[in-house]
Amino acid sequence: METATDIRELIERIEKESAFIELISQEMDKFIVGQRYMIDRMLIALLSNGHILLEGVPGLAKTLAIKSLASTIDAKFSRLQFTPDLLPADLIGTQIYQMKKDEFTTRKGPIFANFILADEINRAPAKVQSALLEAMQEKQVTIGETTFELPKPFLVLATQNPVEQEGTYPLPEAQVDRFMLKVVLDYPKKEEERKIIRQNISSKEPIAINTILKPEDVLKARSLVREVYMDEKIEQYIIDIVFATRNPEDYGLEKYKGLIAFGGSPRASINMALAAKAYAFIKRRGYVIPEDVRAICKDVLRHRIGVTYEAEAEEITAENIIDEILNRIEVP
Repeated sequence: METATDIRELIERIEKESAFIELISQEMDKFIVGQRYMIDRMLIALLSNGHILLEGVPGLAKTLAIKSLASTIDAKFSRLQFTPDLLPADLIGTQIYQMKKDEFTTRKGPIFANFILADEINRAPAKVQSALLEAMQEKQVTIGETTFELPKPFLVLATQNPVEQEGTYPLPEAQVDRFMLKVVLDYPKKEEERKIIRQNISSKEPIAINTILKPEDVLKARSLVREVYMDEKIEQYIIDIVFATRNPEDYGLEKYKGLIAFGGSPRASINMALAAKAYAFIKRRGYVIPEDVRAICKDVLRHRIGVTYEAEAEEITAENIIDEILNRIEVP
């Protein structure tokens, strides 16, 4: 049991150690106009050792955002354009026969980087998606008979275009569950779009992005995020939210019983707790409050709740269900 003094010391340490968050945000603001929501979620995934699925129409600075984040952290960045003819070897690498030496040598693929942008992930067939699955979950890749560890930190940011469905392969539920957060992006506001236009037609020289952190600093910050204090009442709040997606009738939400095909897995509870801690860290707080859980709840759960055909017929989405659950469950 932690004492009040221990918690106070932890809060002071986190306030001091989280100062780099502001510096990263300032650097990214040089290139990205608005999209604060997306940047915060990228930082949450980075600090929680998770991955993000981004859904949004083209041109919303998804690629630029992850490239800028990689630049601020002095980390290796790889962009992979997923297409229907992509093979697992194009992603993870392959063994090549050297005739002179009469042996096979391993050529590592582009996945051996700290930041991976899997652009339009739903355009690649299941074979490629399953190759990415091992990398995301196990943080390792097997080529031939040899297993290679991936560099740390390792963050996959996958994008999906919600408009075009022709020639796409919907992600299996098992793979979608591997993503810590699913972030849905919207168009910028009028004032933000004006700034974007001015920034892109300006005759000034491109601004250089400064490196703020080294990869080892990120690993150190991750261990500190796990130390963020979470009260038992907050833990119970998270459990109630996740269980309400599985058994809505136990929480006075009988009308959703036939509308939810499946609820959040235990991975949802783990990710919600970790994301809430990371969110508190970003806000430079050493403890989690209910608002932190509510802030990241939709991002953690929207891809983990399956709705039935009846729900689709009634135009009830996973987000509607999450809103109803948050309104119904008592805030500690």
